[in-house]
Amino acid sequence: MSPTSRRILVALLLLAGAACAWLGFWQLDRLRERRVANRIAQHARDAAVVRLPEGLGAAGDLDLAHRRIVAVGRYDAANEIVVRGQVLNGLPGVHVVTPLRMAGTEVALLVNRGFVPSPDAVTAETDSLQEGGEVRVEGVALPLSSGGGRPIERREQTTWGRLDRDALAERIPYPVLPVYLLQSPDSALPRLPRRLAAPPLGEGSHLNYAVQWFLFGGMSVVFAVIFVARGDRLPRAPS
Repeated sequence: MSPTSRRILVALLLLAGAACAWLGFWQLDRLRERRVANRIAQHARDAAVVRLPEGLGAAGDLDLAHRRIVAVGRYDAANEIVVRGQVLNGLPGVHVVTPLRMAGTEVALLVNRGFVPSPDAVTAETDSLQEGGEVRVEGVALPLSSGGGRPIERREQTTWGRLDRDALAERIPYPVLPVYLLQSPDSALPRLPRRLAAPPLGEGSHLNYAVQWFLFGGMSVVFAVIFVARGDRLPRAPS
């Protein structure tokens, strides 16, 4: 390898090392943000239970995300939502999300009633899963995101890839809260849908990714040093 090629390769290795180091620090920043968000979410989960619809009077000043909620109302099965592509213990299925209409307010609360097995993880028979009359539901409120949730039609059933707040506003004929309730498991409830526990507030893989990027950056620098050392030991051409 010529001296010029060697210098170019060393420069590229050093640039790669710097880029890997930047990515490692970026992942550490993401980890810090995740930990802050987890502390906020845990504080909300530890706070007093919010009772709906009574608590809606202060909803303008109250952030319901990650709060424990108890709500009373009636399910609107006509506007039920099936969320496809779900898995529970290796079994494919869907989630059944039903609007809960509460007395004294036009705003509804979306309730994720749980998991229903489905061989294709897209369609499921939900007529037999209806819960009539006034119901009392409790669980953890999770924020509704926007984007990527447009529905598809299959076997005369509409299914959603995710709960998309903007898309749902076009389909549901009344306003819904900016959170949905993940209904807690209860032995008194029907076997299906299978109610789901609130997801743990984990830190994700940011620390592992940071360590990997720092290792890649260190390896790039080591290789650059090796090439420089080998270049110094090469015999120089006579002048």
